[in-house]
Amino acid sequence: MARRNRDDDLMLEEDELTAAFLGEDDNMSMSNDEGQPQNMPTADDWDEDESVPGQLAVDVYETNEKLVVKARTAGVNRNELDVSIADNQLTIKGTLSSGVEEGVENYFLQECYWGEFSRTIALPVPVKEDEIEAVLKDGVLTISFSKVKQDTIKKIQVL
Repeated sequence: MARRNRDDDLMLEEDELTAAFLGEDDNMSMSNDEGQPQNMPTADDWDEDESVPGQLAVDVYETNEKLVVKARTAGVNRNELDVSIADNQLTIKGTLSSGVEEGVENYFLQECYWGEFSRTIALPVPVKEDEIEAVLKDGVLTISFSKVKQDTIKKIQVL
């Protein structure tokens, strides 16, 4: 009797997951008989709406005294950043400018996002909106908030 090892089980799980995400029109094989990719999206397949800003990736964490939001904003000038807070929601907006590429006839790979971006984050803890520090250094925007102290536990009576 043949034994299956753990790697065989993992491969089977991966194949099952792949099948679950592929629709009826998708091929299970990613290449044809000549080894060429099939069903791969091209730039013509992308439905880009220029009016929708890109999404900014962030890290949000806390220390004993602070709530910190970090975002990679390499290539953004500090004058092109708009950072605001209202109702315990932080909004970061800006523009990534790629510059002008003269004479480009065809892109072989274009993964970088260029253009406007925006991100609004509901802050997970109460902060002092008048004690905020925002620093842009080495392409990383770091926003630090002083947290509101909630030392006492308030008992709520259930009616």
